[in-house]
Amino acid sequence: MAGIPKTAVVIGNGPVGHRFCEKLVEFDTRGAYRIVTFCEEPRPAYDRVRLTSYFAHRDPGKLAVGREGWYREHGIELRVGDRATQIDRSRRVVVSAAGSEIPYDRVVLATGSRPFVPPINGVDKAGVFAYRTIEDLDAIIDFARSARTCAVIGGGLLGLEAAKAAHDLGLETHVVEFAPRLMPRQLDDEGSRLLVGKIEDLGVHVHLAKATRQIRGNGRVRGLSFADGGSLEVDMVIVSAGIRPRDELARTCGLAVAERGGVAVDDRLQTSAPEIYAIGEAASHRGTVYGLIAPGWRMAEVAAGRLAGRDLRFEGADLAAKLKLMGVDVASFGSHETPREDVAPFVVKDPFAGTYKKLLFSGDGTRLIGGVLVGDASEYASLAALASAGKRLESTPAELAGVGAAGGPATLGDSAPVCSCNGVSKAALLAAIRDRGLTTVGAVKERTAAGTGCGGCLPLVTSLLNSELEASGRTVKRYVCEHFPHTRQDLFEIVKIKGIRTFEELLRDHGRGHGCETCKPVATSIFASLWNESITDPSHHTLQDTNDRFLANMQRGGLYSVVPRVPGGEITPDKLIALGSVAKKYGLYTKITGGQRVDLFGAQVQQLPSIWEELIGAGFESGHAYGKALRTIKSCVGTTWCRYGVQDSVGFAVRIEERYRGIRAPHKVKGAVSGCVRECAEARSKDIGLIATEAGYDLYVCGNGGANPRHAELLADSLDEETAVRYIDRFFMYYISTADKLTRTARWVEGLEGGIERIRDVVVRDKLGICDELERRMQFLVDSYRCEWMDVVKDPARRRLFRQFVNSDENEAGIEIVRERGQSRPADWPKDSVSLDRIKLPDGRPIQVAPPGKAQRKPRKLQWVRVGRVADFPPDGGAAVKYGDTQIAVFNLTRQGTWRACQNMCPHMNAFVLARGITGSTETAAKVTCPLHKKPFSLATGECLSGEPYALKVFPVRVASDAIYLLLPPARQLDAVLGTNLHAVQACDAAGAHVRASLA
Repeated sequence: MAGIPKTAVVIGNGPVGHRFCEKLVEFDTRGAYRIVTFCEEPRPAYDRVRLTSYFAHRDPGKLAVGREGWYREHGIELRVGDRATQIDRSRRVVVSAAGSEIPYDRVVLATGSRPFVPPINGVDKAGVFAYRTIEDLDAIIDFARSARTCAVIGGGLLGLEAAKAAHDLGLETHVVEFAPRLMPRQLDDEGSRLLVGKIEDLGVHVHLAKATRQIRGNGRVRGLSFADGGSLEVDMVIVSAGIRPRDELARTCGLAVAERGGVAVDDRLQTSAPEIYAIGEAASHRGTVYGLIAPGWRMAEVAAGRLAGRDLRFEGADLAAKLKLMGVDVASFGSHETPREDVAPFVVKDPFAGTYKKLLFSGDGTRLIGGVLVGDASEYASLAALASAGKRLESTPAELAGVGAAGGPATLGDSAPVCSCNGVSKAALLAAIRDRGLTTVGAVKERTAAGTGCGGCLPLVTSLLNSELEASGRTVKRYVCEHFPHTRQDLFEIVKIKGIRTFEELLRDHGRGHGCETCKPVATSIFASLWNESITDPSHHTLQDTNDRFLANMQRGGLYSVVPRVPGGEITPDKLIALGSVAKKYGLYTKITGGQRVDLFGAQVQQLPSIWEELIGAGFESGHAYGKALRTIKSCVGTTWCRYGVQDSVGFAVRIEERYRGIRAPHKVKGAVSGCVRECAEARSKDIGLIATEAGYDLYVCGNGGANPRHAELLADSLDEETAVRYIDRFFMYYISTADKLTRTARWVEGLEGGIERIRDVVVRDKLGICDELERRMQFLVDSYRCEWMDVVKDPARRRLFRQFVNSDENEAGIEIVRERGQSRPADWPKDSVSLDRIKLPDGRPIQVAPPGKAQRKPRKLQWVRVGRVADFPPDGGAAVKYGDTQIAVFNLTRQGTWRACQNMCPHMNAFVLARGITGSTETAAKVTCPLHKKPFSLATGECLSGEPYALKVFPVRVASDAIYLLLPPARQLDAVLGTNLHAVQACDAAGAHVRASLA
């Protein structure tokens, strides 16, 4: 029976079990193993390190680390929703809850851990939750809707993550910790005190040295009672008091288990039964259970290597960790206690910056042993690497502690680990950079896996990359893209000084090639910021990303949203009625936005002009929700209605929004005006924030409430309205002139030398003497504003740009519509991408091609089909044509002097949108970038240029006189592969019928 593969059964499909499967696939080059893996949860492996982010996006897919398609591609049997219940060692069979019996040659226990729930009286009451799985989080979210206060029992890593989640859900939050300090395994007393102070500043209450005796309540949580006689009134409890290894399978089949739990393993990760291995949190190695991801991944690699015949061993791991807890950086590495007399601590505490650093050195100061960082963990990666290396230091303790000369990455030895999660050393990283010619952090991550784990090493990876590039004589380029050897700031000055108004002129005199999806929007944003010409003008139209090109935000399946401007959130009843009427007429999904506007989702591109014609007739104008421009100025009601208001925040918000509407910037800009210091409009989370006081307005700038929140900083206080507007003019124009592409004001000020003080010098004190010019340029933009949608509605030529097909008046929704909560929405994304077979003639004989305009002798051969006129296709852009039931994108590549065509469906998510993508080139190859998820495709070969397994079908194009022809097979044959109905089933319920009727 030689050649029959052995069977490896992996029990558990968390991140560590998934990593084992990845590594065994990598190591087992001869296919010696058939892999079967049991996953008891209803989905494959997901990232528990980022579990708390689920509260923000509520999308399990964003946490996924293992997708079912990957397992299928590698021949792995993934049994989702089935739990292994028994290991029958006598028969060498694994039995599952679903009744499966899988004979095995090797078993790998990757069962992970379960939450430790202390034996507290009342722990079974309604309102008590664990914090471990996505299902736990869903239950917490549901219960929190009816709760006001929450106690988290446990002040360790997961406890503080749970506390952040409860706080973000709007609950009054308490952390209850049995030990006298937070994170008792990672922090010392001083570090804990600083962390407690920072967390309490956020409004979370911390109770240390508290033993919970009872959870009170009659069936439902009402409070906690403590052993010291104290109590706490709460109506929800999250238990996060630690973990316990899931070793029950090992116990029932007679494997040795450590005294404190965990399957006992040796350095080969073998259990007391040599054919059974244990890894991750289920394993106890030399009496230690590792609860961190990096040791688990290393165990997975060692166990996979052993099965593949490699002599790998696990000899323990550092318990280093870097996290951001409640917005506070916390890190520990090495030995961070002081257990021996020959260990000397070096402590640096900055009470003003709120940072604490404790480094432990050998008694002679020549070796770093461990450390604790609170408040600023930017040095974590390099310090942890030095401690792990254990070699003699090239810097003094004072230098490493930051009170002497900086050590930097150069102080690391070649063997020092840069990425502990994936075992990438400094030497391996630098070798990859040199040997493979890597020049970007993304390329380094792809080639080495450094930075793809917890991400804590990315600053060090970036620093080492830049140092290596500079050492090799290469400049660290921050150019816009390959077509322009300039930064955005350089291009802004070039365009301004030379008065350049078109991309053609800018590319001809200062660039090379044909442009791309990066530089085209950057250039047109600069043109708009300086000259304010309509972006629907022919010279600008196809340079825009789809949102600006069609003046609407593209949503799922290529549909668009409609967001009229509602200045300051103030709206009349008649306008509300008009919005409702339009939404009903066109079958649109409606939602109130976070910026006090109404968003109408689900419009087809060809419907947009008609929708906007009705809205403009009702008094609305473009809300610019699609542009890198001012979005909204949010407001409270101020003195208009509020009993606390001290200024007219609504009136001022309307004035501000109407002044800066439509002005293009490097990124979107949001603002708010609060009528008093109670701050109901949340002005300090905005790019421009105004807070009313009795003396006027305090002006805050550079805030951000998005993925990386940042409080705005005070620029000037007690301003009257005229002065505030003048300062905003200057600030806004200074930002537009100097920020890099796609940079929010929050990131701009962080990278600006001098930070907020620099902005204050320029905007308030006029130290550069440019305020007059900044005000003049802003006033030009204000005076030259016009509603872009009004231009389109009134101009038949511009309206034609919104046709779905240039050769047909037919319309297709191209997406399945379902009903949910009384409204229409797109059906969920397809689970897998579509793979397309090459189109072949039925008889397999050579293709005979007739000249354009002449019919084929045999109708089943390829033939040239007329699809439109030259004027139907915009210069350097695309448009869709309909051929049978197939949509085809045709591109007029004017700068490259050629035409191209491909399927209109992007195979990534089966959306019919490629004709609306930005065209460009890479070296000499023409390409188009999908407007939905930015997947780039070659228009010559159809291959995906980002290396992903997608491909397009491309078609030859010919121009004869004024006509455009495509070389196509018979329509029925093409429809069988690319027909719209194959890839976008139309809903048959009332919602789908309504949408289709509105398209007629």
